[in-house]
Amino acid sequence: MQNLSLPIRLGILVAALAAVYFLITTFVSHPESAPSASVTAAHRSEPRADGAKAEAVKPTAAAAALNGRPSFNYPAPKPVGGKVRGVVELGASGFNSFIVRTDAQHNWELQKSEFDNSLLMENLASNDEIRRGLRAYIANMLDYGVGGRDIHFVVSSGALKMPAAHRIAKELTQMGYVVNRMTPEKEAALGLSVAMPPPFSNRAFVVDIGSGGTELSWKVDGKPQSVSTFGSKYYEYGATDEVVASDVKAKAQQVPDLVLDLSILIGSGAYEMV
Repeated sequence: MQNLSLPIRLGILVAALAAVYFLITTFVSHPESAPSASVTAAHRSEPRADGAKAEAVKPTAAAAALNGRPSFNYPAPKPVGGKVRGVVELGASGFNSFIVRTDAQHNWELQKSEFDNSLLMENLASNDEIRRGLRAYIANMLDYGVGGRDIHFVVSSGALKMPAAHRIAKELTQMGYVVNRMTPEKEAALGLSVAMPPPFSNRAFVVDIGSGGTELSWKVDGKPQSVSTFGSKYYEYGATDEVVASDVKAKAQQVPDLVLDLSILIGSGAYEMV
């Protein structure tokens, strides 16, 4: 089991989450119902390999019919006016940059994005290579019209497990940039705030599948709640498939019944499935 490839291991994690979601929605929320397919939608606006945006992923008509629920079709409100801002995410497996337009109501729209492989977790990238990549991201954002004070860096909780990430964050701080160090709780709360459509906040939950960790988040009385479990590269830390499956099941069972109508997948793991 320990020699399985990354796609297979990612599949194990996703399958475990999906199976638990199916069980709790079928036998906890609706014990009188027959088993049915669950509806899962990726709300986050991200580009595909061909450059096109993947807005909301809608289930097929057949899946919606099996579910007995309408298909998920939520047009996210676009920002009115606003300004462009840049974000560089230092993740455990990738350095990703995003240029977004935001307005005073916190509506946002993706303008441009770049994805790269940091190899932090594999310890295969030198500090010089990483610095060159970060400077290239900064230069591209400045060329796009993003102000220097509007470029922010986010270090994921998974990346913070890597010594190199702390050195890079320190250097960026010395250069005058804002570096936001994430905890699993902060990641979950921020992911929930940008990915959860307001009309669904009282009946949906968010699953953020990253390489270093997975966060499940939801709202109770308007306040964010979350639990964390292993990421798609759990084998890097020596965790067995059985331990991961058990932990995912235990954490997923903490999601309240009231928010089980819809699951929204985001993160690198979810993006690979689109």
